[in-house]
Amino acid sequence: MRFEEVARASIAIGETRSRLEKIERLAACLRGLRPDEVRVAVAYLSGELPQGSIGIGWAALRDLPPAASSTLTMGLLDVDATLSRIASMSGSGSQAARRLELTDLFGRATERERRFLLALLTGELRQGAQAGVMIEALAKAAGVPASDVRRAHMLSGDLGAVAEAALAQGAAGLARFRLSVLTPLQPMLAQSAAGVPEAFARIRPAAVEWKLDGARIQVHRLGEEVRVFTRNLADVTERLPEVVESARELPAEGIILDGETIALRAGGRPHPFQVTMGRFGSRVSVEEVRAMVPLSPFFFDCLHVDGDDLIDLPATERFAVLSDRVPERLRVSRLVTDDSAEADRFLDSALDRGHEGVMVKSLSAPYEA
Repeated sequence: MRFEEVARASIAIGETRSRLEKIERLAACLRGLRPDEVRVAVAYLSGELPQGSIGIGWAALRDLPPAASSTLTMGLLDVDATLSRIASMSGSGSQAARRLELTDLFGRATERERRFLLALLTGELRQGAQAGVMIEALAKAAGVPASDVRRAHMLSGDLGAVAEAALAQGAAGLARFRLSVLTPLQPMLAQSAAGVPEAFARIRPAAVEWKLDGARIQVHRLGEEVRVFTRNLADVTERLPEVVESARELPAEGIILDGETIALRAGGRPHPFQVTMGRFGSRVSVEEVRAMVPLSPFFFDCLHVDGDDLIDLPATERFAVLSDRVPERLRVSRLVTDDSAEADRFLDSALDRGHEGVMVKSLSAPYEA
């Protein structure tokens, strides 16, 4: 597929407010891809680079050559190969080499391709095609239920791999995705409510949990190996040794836990959120900052234990396993009730301790991203 076609699709998607129209246009583009183009196209149309950061900032994008004539010669994979070369450059002279590659790339691009490239490289692709829209478009293009695509994406955390499987093999390809310890999965997210009464109007009885002002973590342990992932599935194991140590103390050979980690003062009240997030920086000495700002993990869900996947079980059963395998000092405070007034008092206790508020969870819900 020509890069121009992907750029045209992106611009067309951004020009409509209709979610259904976005899905239709995305699906049409996806149907036209060769198998080896799927992963790259899905990343680009989701506003992401497969290479991650490629070391290009605004300064490097100034004074680029004018748009090429409409020869439409750039292939999608040719563009991606150029970006991969740029990402791999390091050391003396790399800045100049990146500039040369970038100048050549933009010199061959049409005006439409330039607009798309600039938005992609600066992280400012605003077209309304987030993961939810892309999942629905993949389902439409592949002729499979959106729920199958959504589940495969949750289990793998890799939308490109899911797209390849869906478009090549349909439902059979998606069915091969499984929960795997040490491989992160997409986290379950919450919806907001104005207060406890509104939440209880939707869910009752419910589990009410303190909402900590910390950083979401997903902890995997297999034997002595532990991996810690962020909400965005970044591996931060080396930055959080105290979380690793806590995981190794648990009575399980294999376990996946969902929770948060937070920096607490001596009296148990939380530090500001920025203090917790400072522990995730790559330029800090882990041991030095750990001594100054130790982190405490708190878990609220168990997704797997010793060979048993729990994500399809109702929350109340997952909570029971969590209580069995994780000591109370490492669990988020929880109240199970059908009394809105009691839940409000529990909210007050969370706020009094300096936390954000509460989460209200269905006791019967499976774990779904």
